[in-house]
Amino acid sequence: MGFFSRLFKGPEVDWEKSNANAARMKALFGQMVEEADSYRLLFGYTEDVSRFNYGFVHGSKTKVGNLIVGWRESTRTIVVVPTVPDLSGCGDPVYYHRSEIWKAYRNKYPSDAFIIYPDRKSYIGILAYDWLDDESLYVYVSQEEELAAFTDFFLHQFATK
Repeated sequence: MGFFSRLFKGPEVDWEKSNANAARMKALFGQMVEEADSYRLLFGYTEDVSRFNYGFVHGSKTKVGNLIVGWRESTRTIVVVPTVPDLSGCGDPVYYHRSEIWKAYRNKYPSDAFIIYPDRKSYIGILAYDWLDDESLYVYVSQEEELAAFTDFFLHQFATK
């Protein structure tokens, strides 16, 4: 493979590391959520972490929080579990049921986040990418297919008008 084809191909996916991290995510989610096998999972992060006891989980005051996001189409439910960057621990899950939230929408500017308002005063913005490789803040995981499925679910079954 030539230099230019490598340059424009994008980063190589480390499938061994990605699969190992996906397995860790599944294990952590399974510890915290009932019927965990009925949810599909996505790794993301949020800048609004006050609702997730981030300081308690991470021992840090930073405003970036790592999340395992599970969704189930049959009940139109999203479950968010805060986790440390290396997936060595997690906090309590927060459930968002489509029938109970105030509103939800996809924010395309500036952060391209999935925004959920459980009530009129608080919100969470979930950010996710195909893969994240800054291992000081995020876990390495390839999730193009899951992100596409979550986006479709969020826009067509979860978001409000």
